[in-house]
Amino acid sequence: MTEILSERSSRVVSYAKLHRAAERREQGRFLAEGANAVASALTVGRIDALLVADEEHHRHRDLVDTATATGVPVSVITARAASKLAETSTPAGIFAICPLLDVALETVLADEPRLLAVAVEAREPGNAGTLIRCADAMGADAVVLLGDAVDPHNGKCIRASAGSVFTVPVVRERSVDHALDAIRAGGVTLLATAADGEVDLDSAGDVLSARVAWLFGNEAHGLPADVQRSADHRVSIPIRGRAESLNVAAAAAICLYESARVHGAAGRV
Repeated sequence: MTEILSERSSRVVSYAKLHRAAERREQGRFLAEGANAVASALTVGRIDALLVADEEHHRHRDLVDTATATGVPVSVITARAASKLAETSTPAGIFAICPLLDVALETVLADEPRLLAVAVEAREPGNAGTLIRCADAMGADAVVLLGDAVDPHNGKCIRASAGSVFTVPVVRERSVDHALDAIRAGGVTLLATAADGEVDLDSAGDVLSARVAWLFGNEAHGLPADVQRSADHRVSIPIRGRAESLNVAAAAAICLYESARVHGAAGRV
């Protein structure tokens, strides 16, 4: 008979500690919750163990079968254990224990990326996760989180990414200046969004046809002035209605989409 782990199980207690960033660094792994995240982790083979609540076992049968077929250890847990591991008000009942996903900036640049999404001092996990999801959808080669940024292994960030944290490389660098210098030295043009930018996005085709890195700031303060000045081009997004500005997620979606469109058009020539 399969052992069912309770909330007092040493493994469940250890896994629950992964809600803390310090513990994730200590253990070298993180906890991903929900069917989207688990499916993505299984697809790319970045999963050490799968946990499924006893009462949710049937609902997640396909994921459990996939894990079993690929040799991933599967453990059944009680409803209380699932609640202990969950960060959502309604636990999904399925969790993956995964190794940390950090990728070195040098590794990303060695592949000569065409499109990077760079978040400077991004501290809100939901926004960071949305950026990762958008970057993945637009075919970006990587997302780079700079400075005092949120941990992409944060549960809210993972859920907001809808599994994309597993499928697009994510880089973390503490030094903003060092990272931007390295990106530029790698032959990538730095673009910053600015309301008074000298380049209008509608006419930025020549700029966007190159290898580019879009720089995005955080919700509270936007891009620091020195980072804006360090960009090769400052790009404005035309606003045709009465809204004064766009939030970071909306601006990122527009800019990354336009870059992907220009690259796609260039590829068809």
